Amino acid sequence: MKNLATLVAAAIVTSSFQVPAIAQETAPALTTAQAGAADRLIDAGLEDDLAWDILESLTTEVGPRLGGSPAEARARDWGVAKLKSLGFKNVRIETYEMPYWARVSESAGIVSPYPQPLAVTALGGSIATPEDGVTGEVVRFPTLLELQAAPETGLEGKIVFVDEPMARTQDGSGYGTAVAKRSQAAVEAGKRGALAALIRSAGTDSHRNPHTGGAVRGAGKTAVPAAALSNPDADQLARALERAKGPVTVNLNLQVETKETVVSGNVVGEIPGQTDEIIVIGGHLDSWDLGTGAIDDASGIAITTAAAKLVGDLRGKPKRTIRVVMWGAEEVGIHGGKAYAEAHKDEMDKHVLAAESDFGAGRVYRFDTRFAEEEVGKAKVFEGALRRLAVTPGNNMAFGGADIGATRDLGVPVVSLRQDGTDYFDLHHTPDDTLDKVDPEDLRQNVAAWAAFLYIASELDGDFGRLPVRGDGQ
Repeated sequence: MKNLATLVAAAIVTSSFQVPAIAQETAPALTTAQAGAADRLIDAGLEDDLAWDILESLTTEVGPRLGGSPAEARARDWGVAKLKSLGFKNVRIETYEMPYWARVSESAGIVSPYPQPLAVTALGGSIATPEDGVTGEVVRFPTLLELQAAPETGLEGKIVFVDEPMARTQDGSGYGTAVAKRSQAAVEAGKRGALAALIRSAGTDSHRNPHTGGAVRGAGKTAVPAAALSNPDADQLARALERAKGPVTVNLNLQVETKETVVSGNVVGEIPGQTDEIIVIGGHLDSWDLGTGAIDDASGIAITTAAAKLVGDLRGKPKRTIRVVMWGAEEVGIHGGKAYAEAHKDEMDKHVLAAESDFGAGRVYRFDTRFAEEEVGKAKVFEGALRRLAVTPGNNMAFGGADIGATRDLGVPVVSLRQDGTDYFDLHHTPDDTLDKVDPEDLRQNVAAWAAFLYIASELDGDFGRLPVRGDGQ
């Protein structure tokens, strides 16, 4: 989950919505009937337990859903059945091919001078070690930058340990900096002839739950075996290095399974509108394999599906079609999001807006847009409707979500209903990502906010402009 550059940028952008004077003068307003309908949807969302039912169903009946795995295939079948049972139309699976990676086994431990096990997990895309693992002297780098600045000789036959911590923030902006080591440590270690790379988990908890996540995207493989230590175990290893009078030696054993090509897919369902214009929303159906993927991202699936159903139940046939997508294989390469944009590139002119829920189930506290400049004033309409939910104005720099990145790059405007992520990275990509961590009241507040947003987006006159189309490499 999450575009790293965007998360870093989110930490520095202004939190107040800057609306050009001309846009303010021409900003539309809801009719009395529309304002009343938005309020009724909020009331309904705050009392509705459908999202919880969906969330419980997916995490219990399927469980963890690694991209490209048989479990993800079962999740697609679950998604089709769920959308049909809720009355969605044109329900289907849109398949694509992708490479496959899965962990088989993983272990690590200090061999000397203080023999003991370490809590560790393989990073996605890691190559395997030999059957008996690799054993080497540990060399600690407090930050990724220090590893990158190190000479390209001197680490041969050793195990690199990048011990960079992550800052806890409401908006998740600490992740962009902390996670860079996840994708770069193995690269830098490999350049210098190291045996393997260990990192402090990209997470903010203090439990012995290491955080997994992709070390590489797509079909790539790491230069050397790569794994994450839980935060307490990273502390333990750092203390051992400080206390030892000589080298600290660690054994790391990672066994993985890979396949060049497997089939995955996106599950799609619609509430048909009166026009052929499309609002596309959703979450990603896959998850990492350590927990049950409740906050990342069964919650997003549940929130967007429940909100869309509320709008359909109230409106019958909205002005614009609401398309719910359960994107596949986001965690291991955003394969579903890219495949969706490719499959629908010829109808992108009909896509008027896109949004994804992929940051857990914390309360929505801010509403960001990325509209064409001449349409920015329309954000005020959403802002007014969401104010009663304590949702504050944002900016016009919305990311929208990883799975709609490729759609956004084809010119489609996006919004972000920003969630409180203060505790998100305590759970993210760990065995602790389970149903009991979701607060039902917060989940209902999300549904209420999404339902009001969707209704307004589907009914508002005019569109939200077009964004600049981005080519490959931009």
